[in-house]
Amino acid sequence: MPRIMFTISYSIIPEQRETYLGLIRQLRDHLVNTTKKNYAVYEMKGKRHHFTEVYMFGSQEEFDALDDTQDERTQELLTLLEGCIDENSKKYSTYAEVS
Repeated sequence: MPRIMFTISYSIIPEQRETYLGLIRQLRDHLVNTTKKNYAVYEMKGKRHHFTEVYMFGSQEEFDALDDTQDERTQELLTLLEGCIDENSKKYSTYAEVS
């Protein structure tokens, strides 16, 4: 079964950068260390304030369960992050690994 990569790309509100960076670090640490997700965040080189979150899943089933497996802390951090993100810039992509 192919692995799945899920990405969320967006721009943040420039005035919210420091708040965003603090929150996204907390989210990354929580997802990686507590919930054991394969997760990372990248800022686009040469384009300040543009970020991509990358989730890697071992299977389609694991990806399908993403929303169902979010704990209270994850939901809290995601809600706080929404205030930092330009909602009109969000783009979601899902990729299946070629075997």
